[in-house]
Amino acid sequence: MKKNLIRIFVFIMVVTFPLHNAIPQFLNENAIKLSRTLTLIDAFYVDTLNINAFTEKVITDMLRSLDPHSTYISAKDVKEMNEPLLGNFEGIGIQFNILHDTIIVVEPVKNGPSERVGLKAGDRIIKINGETVTGINISTAGVRSRLMGPKGTKVEVTVYRKGENELFNYTIIRDKIPINSLDAAYMINDETAYFRFNKFAATTEKEFLESLSSLPVKSIKNVIVDLRGNPGGYMMAAVALANHFLEGEKLVVYMEGRRTPREEFKSNGNGILTGTNLVVLTNETSASASEIFAGAIQEWDRGVIIGRRTFGKGLVQSAFSLNDGSQIRLTIARYYTPSGRSIQSPYNEGYQKYIENFLARLKNGYNVDNVNLPDSLRYYTLINHRPVYGGGGIMPDRFVIEDTTYFTEYYRNLLSKDIPASFTLEYSDKNREKILKEYSDFEDFKERFNFSDEEIKQFIESAEKAGVKFAEEQFALSEKHILKVLKALVANNIWYTTQYFRIYNEGDQVIETAVKILSDHKEYQKILGY
Repeated sequence: MKKNLIRIFVFIMVVTFPLHNAIPQFLNENAIKLSRTLTLIDAFYVDTLNINAFTEKVITDMLRSLDPHSTYISAKDVKEMNEPLLGNFEGIGIQFNILHDTIIVVEPVKNGPSERVGLKAGDRIIKINGETVTGINISTAGVRSRLMGPKGTKVEVTVYRKGENELFNYTIIRDKIPINSLDAAYMINDETAYFRFNKFAATTEKEFLESLSSLPVKSIKNVIVDLRGNPGGYMMAAVALANHFLEGEKLVVYMEGRRTPREEFKSNGNGILTGTNLVVLTNETSASASEIFAGAIQEWDRGVIIGRRTFGKGLVQSAFSLNDGSQIRLTIARYYTPSGRSIQSPYNEGYQKYIENFLARLKNGYNVDNVNLPDSLRYYTLINHRPVYGGGGIMPDRFVIEDTTYFTEYYRNLLSKDIPASFTLEYSDKNREKILKEYSDFEDFKERFNFSDEEIKQFIESAEKAGVKFAEEQFALSEKHILKVLKALVANNIWYTTQYFRIYNEGDQVIETAVKILSDHKEYQKILGY
């Protein structure tokens, strides 16, 4: 009990001390009241209580009453939540999946520990440190807990490889393994480069520059930056990426709060793609750092925003550590675009209403006709004085409503049971050598590969075995999209993530709109107000 009371005191002291000097009075009047309440509950409450869980709930509820993004993170979750933004974790460096209770290596991470010792895609891991890991209903978390660990430590794995008569034993030295924030980088046509980011991490700029080295930079006249589904991450990573497109010293974003003085973040004029035409793709799940990037590009009339209105997450959190390793992430400021728009959507009606409003806007596709744009929310871009609107999120310059006709109940059920992924994993495993032999490279595969009628029938049968009943009319509506997803997943299993998106992006209406606008210079200039 005493330990938990200390946690309450530490929480209050750590959070308030940097902000003002009224600690003694605050502690006397409020912290003691909180600790007294916990003491009474622990001493006299009618039922037995897990005081640890109760304390965490008190903190969580208290923070949620402030705003939607102030949160409590338990000690066991802190590291896991930080790893994606730091851009690495420590382990052996493989992508894996579990098929028929067997761990299959989907892909060793390039230049990682597993690739260096000779693990290959398709290998089956039979033992880890002498423990048999097949036939024990092992979970993904169970695999990760066995393979991840401090850099420099050893893992012994035993592998079965198809076509070989003997098992292979490997000693793998764990190392730092990169977590990529750049999903794909490729040329859509001779002049247009495409980049898709899944988050903004400490490694984002480095990944971007490395990907550029594999593209014909001198030929790039147009760039598409795809931030759909990107929830944000590090603000400075978004500023660094914006720097490569903005000429000179330009304000990218500023933050300001009641106890946080205004702080501005600007480009430095050293960008390498400042002379290109630019389109940024957004949707309702583009948030935070994604909105910072999109807002700066829009307000400097630097590029065209295409897609749907962004989420509207413009609150700045600062992490405060508690005595047991847990953290409070407390909102201390708001993000503002260069013109002064607050990115944050309103939350004055409470957390539940905040989520309900997002889901309602998600359902109607963020159609511009369904968005209230009063004059009080009107701002203007900084070069050509085009009207843009506040009120939460970044409004695109060109709306493209998502085509969901393929998203039938049958397709939704397939996804809920992860059937496309499991089917293509098994398919790739059985046909890997055949595919690599029959198709000279990915380009050949992309051009010529199609599933046979028999293979489509096998997919439908595998879904039925997993509990998804075949619905002929719904399958007809979803078939084209389903087969595209399956082909993309096979490409991902045989090659890399970029190849997945090169197939998955085919027929994407938002990308097609972007390419069309970029190919029509007059239309591109007209949208930007030139």
